[in-house]
Amino acid sequence: MRRLVIAGVSVAALATGVAVALAARDDSERSALRLVRIANVDQPVHFSAPRSEPNNVYIVERTGRIRVRVNGRLRARPFLDLSRSVSLGGEQGLLSVAFHPRYARNRLFYVDYTDRGEDSRIVEYRSRGLARKPVRTRQIFFQEDPYSNHNGGQLAFGLDGYLYAGTGDGGSGGDPENRAQNLQSLFGKLLRFNVSRRNPQPIIVGYGLRNPWRFSFDRQTGDLYIGDVGQNSWEELDYTPRRSPGLENYGWRVYEGKQRYTNETPNSAGRLVMPYVVLPNPPNCSVIGGFVYRGSAVPSAKGRYFFSDNCAGRVRSVAARGGTSVRNEPFRVDGSASFGEDARGELYIVSVQSGNVYKLAE
Repeated sequence: MRRLVIAGVSVAALATGVAVALAARDDSERSALRLVRIANVDQPVHFSAPRSEPNNVYIVERTGRIRVRVNGRLRARPFLDLSRSVSLGGEQGLLSVAFHPRYARNRLFYVDYTDRGEDSRIVEYRSRGLARKPVRTRQIFFQEDPYSNHNGGQLAFGLDGYLYAGTGDGGSGGDPENRAQNLQSLFGKLLRFNVSRRNPQPIIVGYGLRNPWRFSFDRQTGDLYIGDVGQNSWEELDYTPRRSPGLENYGWRVYEGKQRYTNETPNSAGRLVMPYVVLPNPPNCSVIGGFVYRGSAVPSAKGRYFFSDNCAGRVRSVAARGGTSVRNEPFRVDGSASFGEDARGELYIVSVQSGNVYKLAE
């Protein structure tokens, strides 16, 4: 099984698979895009910002801290420090942060991490500004993990106001307990939470995922994009329009990419979704799902979905809403771990290997 290398640590890859084969062409000579380094931190794995703070960005360090860059300067004091609460073996650590759509008013944000017992938690915090420690308000989700890998870890709010979380299939290789196709299990799923309720319960809206390390919602259309890392042969990008009635089956472990992985019958409770882009292994090994660019500083990137691969390093883009013609951008980021957006929709990418944080420019 392929491995995702995170700062020298061997970390199991993340994926699913069903669909349209990729024939990436090299259009880099026609692209004027470039990357500008804006920060260097310790093992960055995620990047986010509330819509209400156009001058601030938040960088998640796998080791347990969230750092803040304010008006172009990285603050020494972390916004949140969970370094004593997280485990760091394999793919574990502090994995993502999501700010409530009404963060400016309620100051609520959510983090996904693996705790000292190597289990997964989603916890709600209330910010008290940058000068004071946030207050832990409640735990939203807890799940005992049978293996150390395939922890998912992405949190994101949709345009519907719900919090979404991705969970891996539990780990090991080949989903040995067949959890992803089992709707009685919360592994290998896309979960939805109504955090306005006192005790929000996870609702399964997608299944058949191997490890959806990074997914995103198009801030303009609400469409869903998932990067699901493959088992042996294929990396996968999935696209689901906002108008979908829900409960999609993304195929794993019946399919890896567009190929059969087992001879089993897919769970027919949901609609089988075939990926619109698959990436061969090698040279790829761990797809890093990104975002549809909706900013204004880089007009030539508008409406394109950007993604990468942790091993290959090449940053690529494809037309949003189901495009299949992939463009190689004129740069690579070795050890890429995540993309992110700021309040204005500008695009960033982080390298867990070098610690660098880059902004897309032209």
